[in-house]
Amino acid sequence: MARARKRIGVVAPGARLEAAAPDAVAAIADALYGAEAPEIIFHPQCFLQDGHFAGPDAARAAAFLDVANDPAFDAVWFARGGYGACRMVEAAADGLAPAARDKLYLGYSDAGVLLAMLDRAGCRVAHGPMASDFKRAGGDAAIKRALRFLVERAPDTIEPSARAGVRAAAFNITILSTLIATPYEPDLSGRVLMLEDVGEYLYRIDRELFHILSSPAGRRAAGVRLGRVSEITPNDPPFALNEEEIVRHWCARAGMAYLGRADIGHDSGNMIVPFFDLGD
Repeated sequence: MARARKRIGVVAPGARLEAAAPDAVAAIADALYGAEAPEIIFHPQCFLQDGHFAGPDAARAAAFLDVANDPAFDAVWFARGGYGACRMVEAAADGLAPAARDKLYLGYSDAGVLLAMLDRAGCRVAHGPMASDFKRAGGDAAIKRALRFLVERAPDTIEPSARAGVRAAAFNITILSTLIATPYEPDLSGRVLMLEDVGEYLYRIDRELFHILSSPAGRRAAGVRLGRVSEITPNDPPFALNEEEIVRHWCARAGMAYLGRADIGHDSGNMIVPFFDLGD
């Protein structure tokens, strides 16, 4: 008997998605799986525009719930980052139905707001490539990695330090800092916290690490790994510490273990960090 094709729904909680994305992603899926390629359904909301956003807040929340609460979908794949998820997370949380807990959710960057909320709600979430990554240099590899995780939970798609049953969570540093002390603050208890960022001044990274690792939530983590901090905005004069020195400093202040680097970041090499046991 042929294996049933997976159904993956794509929604955009922040900025809108490029019109070229569905064809580009479908071509990669077809090359990877042939006739057994998953059915990837891009919600029309992905292509709405309301200023910066992929439609108004209510439309983005409704699209997310359309897919999350539909038992016909196996997974929800976030289309892209770009600011906006925090504006619709309350409506998304309030509207979750039991079927939403039977799915796998994948995204990173601004989508980390929803990953935190869904994780607290008992859903299976993972930090990893999004549909918009097709346009990055080497983006085919990122899309294949995401699809192989969503369809097969392939072990080689997982960030190396998280492959051996380590409990982990991963976030963009700026996003995690904004979540602390909100109703959607992630539960980091006993988890290795993996952090990455893009396009920030180092002094802002320093400030955000102060916030994260001075908070009770941050200090419940089992340790910290640092992913890539890319496209750092130049500062004049240069900041006194580099990104790894910043993390080491705040880990030491918190009495927390710094565990080294993680293979995650805003690039096509972004490996996947599940927040759940892969046996679940």
